[in-house]
Amino acid sequence: MPPHPRISAALLLFLVTACSGTSTTPDAKGTPTPSVLVSIVAPRQGALPAIVTAYGSVATSEIGTRTFNEAPPGQVTRLFVAPGSAVKAGQALATFVTAPTSRSAYEQAVSALAAAQKARASTAQLLAQQLATTDQLVQADKAVSDARTSLAALRAEGAGTPVHTVVAPFAGVVTAVAVAQGDRTAAGATILTVARSGGIVVTVGIDPSQRGAVAVGQAASLKRMSGGGTIEGRVVRVDDALNAVTKMVDVDLSFPAGAFLSGEPMQVDIRTGAVDGWVVPHAAVVTASGNPRIFQVQNGKAKAVPVTIRLSSDAGDVVDGTLSPRLPLIVAGAYQVTDGDAVRSR
Repeated sequence: MPPHPRISAALLLFLVTACSGTSTTPDAKGTPTPSVLVSIVAPRQGALPAIVTAYGSVATSEIGTRTFNEAPPGQVTRLFVAPGSAVKAGQALATFVTAPTSRSAYEQAVSALAAAQKARASTAQLLAQQLATTDQLVQADKAVSDARTSLAALRAEGAGTPVHTVVAPFAGVVTAVAVAQGDRTAAGATILTVARSGGIVVTVGIDPSQRGAVAVGQAASLKRMSGGGTIEGRVVRVDDALNAVTKMVDVDLSFPAGAFLSGEPMQVDIRTGAVDGWVVPHAAVVTASGNPRIFQVQNGKAKAVPVTIRLSSDAGDVVDGTLSPRLPLIVAGAYQVTDGDAVRSR
């Protein structure tokens, strides 16, 4: 007897329904787990130099400069140098002619001394003949002394030398020229300034809190603010008082002669020592939204490790913390992960 048609249709419907139910059920095992793409490096222990960065300019040192002033009025008839000129010891810098009024005053002082000496001799002769008193001789002696003092003062001011040449006392660089050739100058006028070779320094200001870390002899990298490469220098002076204008502590640094020009703005990085710890890339240290931390990769997941930053610099950071030397350190992507996130490395 053939099967009942209703039973066959029901069986077919059951099979179709079963197959359809199986194909529409999602397979959880086939869906990939979301992960963050990161770059990693191996953690290492080491040290980085502690740096004090400061700004300033090239200037003449307070030690090793000579400013030429002319005490009497006069005229600069010849000028042999300009600012920035390198000079040798004994080299002629300028020719100065004393003003006629100063020369006249000097000649009058010479005549006054001669007259006072002659009067004193005459008084002494009269005293011997009992034609003058002792008081008169004392007055004559005082007149001679006064005349001699006045003449010495004029001679010290240069009034006794009508024409003289200003010469460099040492090898160095002319840092300033205050006159032009042919200028007439007043008494005490400044003519020019010469800095001894090595007497031109980079002067920068540091925060008073950094004063204890900076010492004479420390090495430093010097760089123009306008750009260019760095030149090695050394700390030669650390002031013991605040600059009255900037309220900073002035620090002088030496550099190879001729490397920089006076007045150039500078940046210096003074190496004050070394800081030990875990040396990590600066980008690996996360400081946003909480305490500083780094992330290491453990079993394919990011593991947050709290750290203390001991040094932060362009060369890297030095941190303290319970880092595992066997677990990779996340660098790129550190700010995109949280503790426990799945990660994959490049």
